[in-house]
Amino acid sequence: MTERISLTRYLVEQQRVHGRIPPQLRLLVEVVARACKRISFAVNKGDLGDVMGTAGTENVQGEVQKKLDIIANEVLIEANEWGGHLAAMASEEMDGIYVVPNRFPQGEYLLMFDPLDGSSNIDVNVSIGTIFSVLHKHHDDPTTDEPVTEADFLQPGHQQVAAGYCIYGPQTTLVLTVGDGVAMFTLDREQGSFVLTRENIRIPEDTKEFAINMSNMRHWDAPVRRYIDECLQGKEGPRGKDFNMRWIASMVADVHRILMRGGIFMYPWDKREPNKPGKLRLMYEANPMGWLVEQAGGAATNGRQRILDIQPAQLHERVSVILGSKNEVDRVTSYHSGI
Repeated sequence: MTERISLTRYLVEQQRVHGRIPPQLRLLVEVVARACKRISFAVNKGDLGDVMGTAGTENVQGEVQKKLDIIANEVLIEANEWGGHLAAMASEEMDGIYVVPNRFPQGEYLLMFDPLDGSSNIDVNVSIGTIFSVLHKHHDDPTTDEPVTEADFLQPGHQQVAAGYCIYGPQTTLVLTVGDGVAMFTLDREQGSFVLTRENIRIPEDTKEFAINMSNMRHWDAPVRRYIDECLQGKEGPRGKDFNMRWIASMVADVHRILMRGGIFMYPWDKREPNKPGKLRLMYEANPMGWLVEQAGGAATNGRQRILDIQPAQLHERVSVILGSKNEVDRVTSYHSGI
C-alpha cells in the first residue's frame, strides 16, 4: 500500500527537510485547514442545517450575504485568532482589518481570505470554496513592534508566503503552495485529516478550453473580444482548433479545473462599470490564485501586467483577471498591448 502523507507531515517536511516554512507558518496553515474542514461540514449539511439562503445583510462590496458566507467568515476568525501565529486578518466579508485581540499573543503573519467563494452556487449544490493568502506582518522590517494597520496588508502578491484554497465539491480538496510548487490534499472523512493526493501539479501550456461569462460579451474591451472571437471560429479560424467553453461562476471551481487539466479563466474589465478595474478582488482572490497558477507553470495577468506585481492601494481593490495555461494568457495579454 502506498504510504499516506498527511497535511501535517507534508508541512513538517517542508519545514525540516526543505527549510521552506518556519514553525509559525506551518501552524497557521494547519489551523486554516482545520477551519476549512469545519466549513466543509457546514456546507455538506445543506438544507439539513440552518445554513441555506440569504442572511439579509450586505458585505462591504454591497453584495447580499448568504448565511454560509457569514458562518465561514466566523469559523476562520475564531479558529485563527488565539493561536499566536497571526497579527491580523482581512476578509472579503469585512469592511476593515481584524486585529488579533490583546488577550491573545500576536504573531508575525497576516491572513486574508474569501471565506466562501462562489456563494451564488450554494443553493444549487455546485462546488464552492475558501481562498486564503498569507503575508509577513512587516515585510520591510520584521523586527518592528509597531501595531498592525491596513497599510501592512497592501503588499504585492509576490510577497505572499503561503496561499491556497479549499474546494467543497464531490471531494473536499485543499490546494496549497508555500513557494515550492502546488500540492493537493483530499479530506479523508473517516480519518478526519487531509491526505496528500497530488504533488508538483503542472498546467499544460496550451489548451482548448476557455472560461468566461459570455453574457457580458457586448461590454468587453476589444482585445478580449478578439481573443474569444478567434476561439469561437474553431478549426476554420486563425487558431486552427475547436474550443470548449466552461463557466461555473465559482472562481475556485474554475481555477481547480484549470490546475487539473489546463484552460484559461477570464474575468476582465468591461464597460458596465468603467471606473472599476474589474470585478474580482486582488487581495482575496487574484493574488492567491495567481500565485498558485504561476507555481503550477501557468500565468496570471490583468491584461497588461503580471497580477503578482500590482501594488495594492486599498484593501478591497478590484482587478481584471486572466489566468491559466501560459501560452493562452500570453496571447490575450499581447492583444492588450496591441500586438
